[in-house]
Amino acid sequence: MEIISGNARIPFKDVAAQCEVSRAAIHQRVQRLIDLNVITGSGYFVNPKSLGFSTCTYVGITLEKGSMYRAVVRELEKVPEIVECHSTTGPYALFIKLYARDNEQLMDIVCDKIQAIPGVSSTETLISLDQSIKRQIPIVVD
Repeated sequence: MEIISGNARIPFKDVAAQCEVSRAAIHQRVQRLIDLNVITGSGYFVNPKSLGFSTCTYVGITLEKGSMYRAVVRELEKVPEIVECHSTTGPYALFIKLYARDNEQLMDIVCDKIQAIPGVSSTETLISLDQSIKRQIPIVVD
């Protein structure tokens, strides 16, 4: 599975050759993982920096009331620079990841878009300096 998760475009015949099994066996195993919802998709990852989005930022969001969660998420969905949103335990009700072109755009997104959403009481912004690790969870197939 490491081979496929490292390169989703690799032909099954190449995976089969590396694993010393038939192409049909690889196809059946991958289909089984799809059926079990272990694999939820395949595709291309866009490099935000190549599009001019050089600032990766995480924002913790505190809400006025927990019951405002769904309404706030609906508004966050309208901000295209937000790529992830998680409901969390701890000091934040929501924790988001976003990309901005620079610090000026980041300030606009946080102050004029996120903090302006009804129900958002405060935010804490953490700028990522570097992504040291990026990987998929290891898959063990019996």
